[in-house]
Amino acid sequence: MDKAKTSRSHADTFGSLTFTGNVLHKRLPTDIHEKLQQTITRGLPLEPSIANAIALAMKDWALEHGATHYCHWFQPLTGATAEKHDAFLTPNGDGSAISSFSGDQLILGEPDASSFPSGGIRDTYEARGYTAWDATSPAFILKTPEGATLCIPSVFVSYHGEALDKKTPLLRSIEEVNEHAMRILRVFGTDQGVSRVHVTLGSEQEFFLVDKEFYNQRRDLQICGRTLIGSPPPKGHQLDDHYFGAIHERVMAFMTEVDQWLCELGVPLKTRHNEVAPGQYEIAPTYETANIAADHQMLVMHVLQAVAGRHGFVCLLHEKPFSGVNGSGKHVNWSLSTDTGLNLLDPQDEAHTNMQFLVFLTSVVRAVDLHADVLRASVSGAGNDHRLGAGEAPPAIMSIFLGELLSDILDQLKKGEPESTKKRGLLNLGAHTLPQIPRHGCDRNRTSPFAFTGNKFEFRAVGAMATVAWPSTVLNTIVAESLDYMATQLEGKKGKIPTPEQLKTRVKTLLRDVVEKHRRIVFDGDSYSEAWHMEAQKRGLPNLKTTVDALPSLKSRKAMDLFAKYGVLSNRELKARIDVQLEKHNTILGIEARTLSGILKTQVLPAAIRYQTELAEAAAATRSAGLECPDTEAQLKSLIGTIHEFRTATETIETASTSNSPDIEAQARQVRDELIPAMERVRTLADALERVIPDDLWPLPTYAEMLFVR
Repeated sequence: MDKAKTSRSHADTFGSLTFTGNVLHKRLPTDIHEKLQQTITRGLPLEPSIANAIALAMKDWALEHGATHYCHWFQPLTGATAEKHDAFLTPNGDGSAISSFSGDQLILGEPDASSFPSGGIRDTYEARGYTAWDATSPAFILKTPEGATLCIPSVFVSYHGEALDKKTPLLRSIEEVNEHAMRILRVFGTDQGVSRVHVTLGSEQEFFLVDKEFYNQRRDLQICGRTLIGSPPPKGHQLDDHYFGAIHERVMAFMTEVDQWLCELGVPLKTRHNEVAPGQYEIAPTYETANIAADHQMLVMHVLQAVAGRHGFVCLLHEKPFSGVNGSGKHVNWSLSTDTGLNLLDPQDEAHTNMQFLVFLTSVVRAVDLHADVLRASVSGAGNDHRLGAGEAPPAIMSIFLGELLSDILDQLKKGEPESTKKRGLLNLGAHTLPQIPRHGCDRNRTSPFAFTGNKFEFRAVGAMATVAWPSTVLNTIVAESLDYMATQLEGKKGKIPTPEQLKTRVKTLLRDVVEKHRRIVFDGDSYSEAWHMEAQKRGLPNLKTTVDALPSLKSRKAMDLFAKYGVLSNRELKARIDVQLEKHNTILGIEARTLSGILKTQVLPAAIRYQTELAEAAAATRSAGLECPDTEAQLKSLIGTIHEFRTATETIETASTSNSPDIEAQARQVRDELIPAMERVRTLADALERVIPDDLWPLPTYAEMLFVR
């Protein structure tokens, strides 16, 4: 393979594939550029009159980079991205053709939307759907060795304007956070020069790499993205030697190309390293505004999978591709910043005197406590059910880690007015040649699902395959509700800006009240421990262990009213998402069950029978020689018993995967209570067979091969 050639196949120069920054400034007239910037930076409505000029500049730029087609690039409820390509070339009546791209084509698209999940919003015969340009997220050119396409980030809605995608509610939720955060800034008089509060995100991405050769021999990986059977290797991550270890040369070549391509697409990749498990890695960009970060996260997954194949790998994004081995998540770092650059979640040195910060901090605490069940539902999924609470990722119990410094301030607030901030100090490392290191305001708690990490919250429960748009939408909405509550309390009954004395009294009273009611959600200890599970139950915190347990919380009147009140999702739109998620959960498990049954019957069972035959022949030959062979006979007897159990357990999968109920929730409960346990039982038996059947008879690549062979 010509690495130099393939690594440059997607672009010609760095930073050239996004329609933003210098590209906008150079190609658009000054007045049009300024109007577009008002939409991008301040959230003002886009003036339709400037669309034609933007479309012309965008088309010319795309053609110069080899693009022949354009598409509205959107995120339907499948959880993936979608695109329909249209050619720039338009035929004339005289047999000639011209390249054209109008403002109307830029702003609006009309795909055949009948086959996308809608949760009952549309019937199959209602095929019309609309994609609409999201001007706040930069267009980009996606190049492959076969050609190039201009991709225009868009929303996707039904004929009646109902959201059928992940982006529309995200944009709505961002607007709500901005509105109510600005109210709080006005109360404190710190809104001077501030026109907007941005939600910012930085999404870490974990993934596995396996050799394509092994992947092609594993039907479960090909169809399901995870191994349905497989005995853990003798060595996993017990020695912690892979974590932050030297990156293998072949993997480094892969990561270098990923870095380069994402840089060209405008994704600000910052970090790359080996993760905990062998064969597992992580990359992470710096923070961006939430909308762009959500789009870029989808691009990150696309690039990872596209580049892996060029290096003989397959990139696995499933949350649990290997049982008994550390799973993969997507840690979403969430914060609030003004358009003037002020981070509203930065406590600064004397946090106890920073009343504005404490209002924003306790708003988040209140939001997570009031809506812990909804936040848990936002990270639900068949894949993530393998990971949450498995001693390697946050538990299904939502809690907040604040750290010693901030937890102490909360305790002071509960008693009265806070009087001090614990000093962070310096760490003396004991050698004159080493510098003294300033300590952060808090430690890091990797067991917490929602941890404060200095000037942001890290939502650690998001699954590796998931789009960050949906959990971010939920988080934004519950925080917007809390910001609304806090602003209303501070403004008073008349909704006016209070005097300094009134403000001081109201802040003190409000903070004490919020801390008293919602301090229970804060836990700074080991969230993996059984003791925490017992303590959480005493505190009344929900423990929704599976997708089937969690999703019904979105149907509660409280949740329905929340999303409807803030215009993020109507009741109909929210119910549709619940149905889509439940159906996806059931479908994924059904596919896994059928795949597993096929592997067991056509690969594992024949291998077991061949080994049984070998043992039987060895025992017969030994006896015919006049010798006793009790060990071989005992081994044969044990194997026959295991094979019998294995056959019976395999049959139960087909029985458990059959449901006659038209109720999707009843189907989901059957999957949880019958099918998943049946699959786990037969997996245990299959893994036991793998441990005794000789390598030359075992039909599948093993964990040891897939995780360690490079």
